[in-house]
Amino acid sequence: MSHFMSNQLPAMPFRFRTRRLPTFAWLCLFWIPAFVGIVHGQDTEAEAARAPRDLAAGQQGAIVTGSRQSRDAGLAMLQDGGNAIDAAVTSMLVQSVVENRLFCFGSEVPIIVYDAKRNVVEVIAGLGAAPRLATPEWFRENRGGKIQGRDDIANVVVPGFLDACLTALERYGTRTFTECAQPMLAVLRERATPAPESGADGGQDRRNNAAGGENFVKHHQNFLRLMERLVEAEKSSGGDRATGLRHVSDYFYRGPIARELEAWSREKGGLLRYVDMAQHVTRIDDPLTISFHGYTVYKCGVWTQGPYALQTLRMLEDRDLSAMGHNSADYVHLVIEAIKLAMADRDAYYGDPHFVEVPIKQMLSDEYVAMRRSLINMERASLEQVPGDPWKMQPVLGLPPQDYKIHSGHSDDTTNCLVADQWGNVVSATPSGWGGVIAEDLGLELGSRMIGLHTWEGHPSLVAPGKRPRITLTPTLVMKDGQPVLAISVAGGDQQDQTSIQVLLNRLVFGMDPLTAVRTPRFGTDHHINWFGHEPAKLGSLTVPREGNTDLDKLRERGHDLQLGRPASSAVILTIDPETGLKQAAGDRGRFAGGY
Repeated sequence: MSHFMSNQLPAMPFRFRTRRLPTFAWLCLFWIPAFVGIVHGQDTEAEAARAPRDLAAGQQGAIVTGSRQSRDAGLAMLQDGGNAIDAAVTSMLVQSVVENRLFCFGSEVPIIVYDAKRNVVEVIAGLGAAPRLATPEWFRENRGGKIQGRDDIANVVVPGFLDACLTALERYGTRTFTECAQPMLAVLRERATPAPESGADGGQDRRNNAAGGENFVKHHQNFLRLMERLVEAEKSSGGDRATGLRHVSDYFYRGPIARELEAWSREKGGLLRYVDMAQHVTRIDDPLTISFHGYTVYKCGVWTQGPYALQTLRMLEDRDLSAMGHNSADYVHLVIEAIKLAMADRDAYYGDPHFVEVPIKQMLSDEYVAMRRSLINMERASLEQVPGDPWKMQPVLGLPPQDYKIHSGHSDDTTNCLVADQWGNVVSATPSGWGGVIAEDLGLELGSRMIGLHTWEGHPSLVAPGKRPRITLTPTLVMKDGQPVLAISVAGGDQQDQTSIQVLLNRLVFGMDPLTAVRTPRFGTDHHINWFGHEPAKLGSLTVPREGNTDLDKLRERGHDLQLGRPASSAVILTIDPETGLKQAAGDRGRFAGGY
């Protein structure tokens, strides 16, 4: 296991300025049923049973995940004395099995952690880099310049999830990898056991029949052996907890697993090699922050889309949003026009900050925000993408972000994990990654995150050896007076922070309770370049709810291209009352709450 503070890296010489840019992205989604659970402390079992299943509340700890099994595993860890980090790792390990169509073990997770003991917020950048063989020339010669989203071994980047978990445990946790992996191993053992060919009614076992029969069982048998090898590596270390965690990382990234992955990759025509695995590091970043209405909002850096949410909030901070009325025509218009401007900057500039210099400090500055805000016309919807020029501190760059004629496939993935414990620690994570390939003998599912890079010269996300793809994954943490009060995780690709912004405003401006904040009808736009499929922006597009107080005629009159419906995203929220310590957790439609 290896990690370091990213601000120790040398500045990269490349500085992206005013050339016309391409961009990408959209991740469709998902109506994933997330599950909410609470450690209730003194609450009786009867009281917990009477609580609404969509909202949970308690004093000791809270967790929100994308499946009942992962929720239960995390709650059990909290009840057993583990902290929020132990519980989050435990839950996400289970999620990598039971939610493997949304998130797999060989993929990625950005994590924001509030460490109560040190009173700091840090970002664990659980994202791997492109292999050394991944160059624009290779993809032009072998894939016609296209980096495809699905089922292509060439799209594998170094798996970042495992080392992110190990780094989190070593830096903030209290439990061993083996302890956290026990619920996952139990699930794998169940799935690795062949079911009877026929049941009492003479029919085949539904699990095998629905999930691929022998292939389903064989895959989980291989995956179980892989996990047991990692557990054995920790147990055989003979050292303390930190030594054991390092041995797990070494075994996977610099030992036998890495060698076997290289052999598989070579045989199948992939680009991943042992050296790519061996040189992987999990970076610990300082989060980006802004102040908004007395709160401090924390997001991951420009390797995610998170900073554009901060820029949007800054453009809204001087407006009396509550006076406009929630989901009124003025409110929807203002918020969506601010989002359009911020996403244009996202599309034009964001990328791996260790390869390109992104002017995010300028983008969040008072001067630049004021200039960009002045472009919002309350009478007319913008029908073009308008990035600014933060380098020259000008409100308009003069060239739109560049789209591309070759479109990649889409990716249908991503889930959620939020945890708070009795000691004040909070974890906000957005695990993601599928659509890739499986290293069969290892049972290891690998994501396709290379789709976040491409072959367009001059673009900040031009593919390069060792470069991390930019991702839409964007967890949120909010503090007030130095204490955590709110965490949000959203699945939904380009809609993720459009949703996060609205959930934040619902809570911080309109004072909604957690369940209402995530259940209230939302709006969204595709007025941006798709960050996954790379399709051009759908200029002027606006999806609005059928219900609510939105005046559709007024929006049409302003030039919005309206579609009635619900943007494709799923949100979860966790709130903490800093005075009482009461924790409340809620999920979007299809979620459930449980208490202990």
